[in-house]
Amino acid sequence: MSAHHHDHSHGSHAHAGGHAHGEGHDHAAHASERRLAIAAGLTGLFMLAEVAGGLISNSLALLADAGHMLVDFAGLALAFLAIRMARRPADARRSFGYDRFQILVAYSNGLVLFGITGIILFEAWRRLSDPVPILAGPMFAVAVGGLLVNIAAFFVLHGGDKEDLNLRGALLHVMGDLLGSVAAIVASLVIWRTGWTPIDPILSVLVCLLILTNAWRLVRESGHVLLEGAPAGVDGAGIAGRLTGRVEGLADVHHVHVWMITPKRRAATLHARLAPGADGPGVVRAIKVTLREEFAIGHATVEVEGDICADGALGCTDAQAHDHDHDHDHDHDHDHDHDHSQDQGHDQGGRHDHGHAHEHVPAHVHGPGCSHDHHDHDSAPGAHGSAHRDETATPAGPLNARPA
Repeated sequence: MSAHHHDHSHGSHAHAGGHAHGEGHDHAAHASERRLAIAAGLTGLFMLAEVAGGLISNSLALLADAGHMLVDFAGLALAFLAIRMARRPADARRSFGYDRFQILVAYSNGLVLFGITGIILFEAWRRLSDPVPILAGPMFAVAVGGLLVNIAAFFVLHGGDKEDLNLRGALLHVMGDLLGSVAAIVASLVIWRTGWTPIDPILSVLVCLLILTNAWRLVRESGHVLLEGAPAGVDGAGIAGRLTGRVEGLADVHHVHVWMITPKRRAATLHARLAPGADGPGVVRAIKVTLREEFAIGHATVEVEGDICADGALGCTDAQAHDHDHDHDHDHDHDHDHDHSQDQGHDQGGRHDHGHAHEHVPAHVHGPGCSHDHHDHDSAPGAHGSAHRDETATPAGPLNARPA
């Protein structure tokens, strides 16, 4: 019989009757929320100025940056909402809580960045094919103001948690705006001195390429979390090897699954087979301590097994050797010598002396839960055909046969 042991230790997370997070987590969430609110306010206000400046100067760099800032404002607002959602306690339908809403927002922000850069690249191609006049003065003034605002927003967000994908997505939006402002400043200076307007779409393309690189990294990492991926540097084989090498009384570890609820909340499930005479609860405690200390896995479920894994169909290699979907050819030749004469008589217990010669092909031992009906019996005259059910690896007792 298997026993399941759950560990709900989350480091700085204190859980009482759900997933009410501890003070450390709550403080970090409030700090990130405050940073996002400031950055969103700065971005939203200056976005309006860039739209006006881009329309007046006819600058694609400014209009592209304003469009980017519009989406960034929405992304920052959504990231702010995600933090507030993540503070909601777990419920019956979402037993791990709402922390992953932040990962979903980060993934969405990455996809939106792909869309924005695609639009800007298309417009840049049009401007290169058919250049338009650009007013360098207004373009320069608005770009400098945008640079100052973006620098302030960047440093506000940059001081946050580096492992927070939600915050990283917001930071990536602001970084794209900052680079766009730099490109607009350079383009305006070149146009003012030389009148060469193609520099504007060319610099816009360079900024897009930088944004795409970071957007892909964000989508890849957040998508990995959403797909129940293992943390970087952690895999099932490594966990199994470390546990069997460190935990005394642990014979084998298999069926290991490890994933991230968020990058800072790791979880794992595994099957553990104990050595004979091992202290089961002690082994489970040692497993969870090792997972927490060496792999930062705070939520662990350990299934303790006997000799046979109950989940062979789910991938346990141990169980495959005992999965009785194969044929067993059992030939039992029974030579029964029964003497039923009155002269010989029967003892009071009705005891019969039977000579049994059993041939089992192949010979095997049945574990608990495996039962086979054996009907292929060749019995000598006077013997009684019987159906044998082997339930455990215990020797057969004497057969009690009734007189023919």
